Amino acid sequence: MIKRRTTPELARLRQRIARLDGDSIDQLYGLEPVWEPGTGPRLAPEEFVAVLCPYCGERLETRVDLTADEPSYVEDCEVCCRPIEFHIERDQGGALVALQAQRID
Repeated sequence: MIKRRTTPELARLRQRIARLDGDSIDQLYGLEPVWEPGTGPRLAPEEFVAVLCPYCGERLETRVDLTADEPSYVEDCEVCCRPIEFHIERDQGGALVALQAQRID
């Protein structure tokens, strides 16, 4: 029976491949770590919020992008088509605290 010698490099590679966690796969393929669902803070990237149109009073839902750096944005009312300015208020962690809708006059 012939015994093969395993080189240290091959042994290290086999150990790295045997560990199939996310960090070792990223390291093996040279990938940068990314956010994985279910890890870290549970902050949604967007929220849908119901507001009243300041012009016609109709209820509408708007999508608030919590990843945007802008504290306000403009969106037209789905009913009367007039522009509404939305001001976003966030806490220290980036979560939505308040959304104000006002007329642009």
